[in-house]
Amino acid sequence: MAKLEIIVASTRPGRIGPPIGRWVLADATAHGGFSEIELVDLAEVNLPFMNEPHHPRLGRYTHQHTLDWSAKVAEADAFVFVMPEYNYGYNAELKNAIDYLHNEWKYKPVGLVSYGGVSAGTRAAQMIKQVVTTLKMTPVAEAVSIPFVAQFLDEDGTLVPNETMTGAAKAMFDELIRVADALRPLRVGD
Repeated sequence: MAKLEIIVASTRPGRIGPPIGRWVLADATAHGGFSEIELVDLAEVNLPFMNEPHHPRLGRYTHQHTLDWSAKVAEADAFVFVMPEYNYGYNAELKNAIDYLHNEWKYKPVGLVSYGGVSAGTRAAQMIKQVVTTLKMTPVAEAVSIPFVAQFLDEDGTLVPNETMTGAAKAMFDELIRVADALRPLRVGD
């Protein structure tokens, strides 16, 4: 079975990524197909903007925050990025977190849970696919796209998904498991 890491990408004050991440965590747990699931919040990881002197491909990290981030990403078999859309794209903190590393991402699938206004974050999701495929990650086609996301938050700030969202999440989890299993020999042999 695969270890899943759910990465909450937004770090700004007033963000709604954490309630979405908690919903993804609860649904992934209820799904039952993962050996372990962890919610990783980039606001808590708190990576400075890239400050490593060597190319990430070399794995010659000089800072403890990079060593910690490397270990966190390396232990996962699959990811879900919970990502907002900022100005037709994904946020800088997510790009920075991706760019810190190289080999740790290879041959792992990624599911995308995007959110925003009318576009539901789909423009950001489409843009990040170019980045992750360059790192030999496999974005699964099944995704969760949440339009006008504020309508799904209750008075306590908890995400209350509709049937479309829960169905999409289940399909995404199913595919993440299939692809993680298929890519496992490449991760072991690398």
